[in-house]
Amino acid sequence: MHIEKKRSLIYNLTISGYELATLISLARWVAEGAEGELTAEALTQLKQVVSNYDRAAEQLAEHEAS
Repeated sequence: MHIEKKRSLIYNLTISGYELATLISLARWVAEGAEGELTAEALTQLKQVVSNYDRAAEQLAEHEAS
């Protein structure tokens, strides 16, 4: 995952197909009422995407600070 700031409140986000599929699957699940629980595999995938985002956001903040 890579985050690039273009302008104030405008960002380019480059993500893998795996990350996109995870986010869309979760969004669909929530939009459809989020009945039941996430599987352990889905939760693991989501945590990895969030971790990747956090790492990319830190890199962007470090870049903007320098």
